[in-house]
Amino acid sequence: MTGIKEMYQYRNLFLELVRKGIKLKYRRSYLGVVWSMIEPLLTMIVLTIVFGTLLGHHEKTFPVYILSGRLIYSLFSQSTTTALKSIRQNEGLIKKVHVPKMLYPMSSVVFNYILFVISLVVLAGVSIVLGVYPTWRVLAIIVPLFILFVLSIGVGLFLATLGTFFRDLEYLWNVALMLVMYTCAIFYYPETILSSNVSWILKYNPLFCVISNFRSCIFGQEMNGWMLGYSAIFALVSVVVGYVIFDRNKNKFILHL
Repeated sequence: MTGIKEMYQYRNLFLELVRKGIKLKYRRSYLGVVWSMIEPLLTMIVLTIVFGTLLGHHEKTFPVYILSGRLIYSLFSQSTTTALKSIRQNEGLIKKVHVPKMLYPMSSVVFNYILFVISLVVLAGVSIVLGVYPTWRVLAIIVPLFILFVLSIGVGLFLATLGTFFRDLEYLWNVALMLVMYTCAIFYYPETILSSNVSWILKYNPLFCVISNFRSCIFGQEMNGWMLGYSAIFALVSVVVGYVIFDRNKNKFILHL
């Protein structure tokens, strides 16, 4: 509770860190925030051409399938990676001013979520153009998105702590994200490998569960209850573990900056 009270007391600084994160992300960029809409669209086109050809998926709605999965994965990847670097990137401020250090990884996750909301405009436009019209189930996307938000905070706090002590974690996390990406069924239908002996990797990947339920909402289908419960529990455990580890080590950060 003390940490939550401190976060509230420094809410103005938190908002400033969020604004700073958005500005720095697109610093010296001519397109600026507009790139948040152009980048996923271009990525969707490339992935649709490549994997649609290789895997033989010629369905009209396949680009929506790819884009929805890619957006969720990119959100998790970018928010956790920026959270990992957040303490070291703000070492100048940390050495000069005493503020709750949790502000830094938290603001990293939040500003990436803001940019993600902007990119949803592209998903909505592509869905309508390709005939995937919204139903009342689309309102339920707030559930998997909230689970992903909690998961990103938990993993982000954990990575921010370890990343302060071990600089090489940044490179190891990039490799781990590659493994996560290929176990999220972004480019292929999960049914193609669920019968194999590695199907458990998909079923117990919480990010795959979030993506699957997010897609269900977009396509007007019912969410999978098991996946919803599993990903929610995993996210809750991760944020508790991440908070405890971060809180116990935050006073040691200054010695490693």
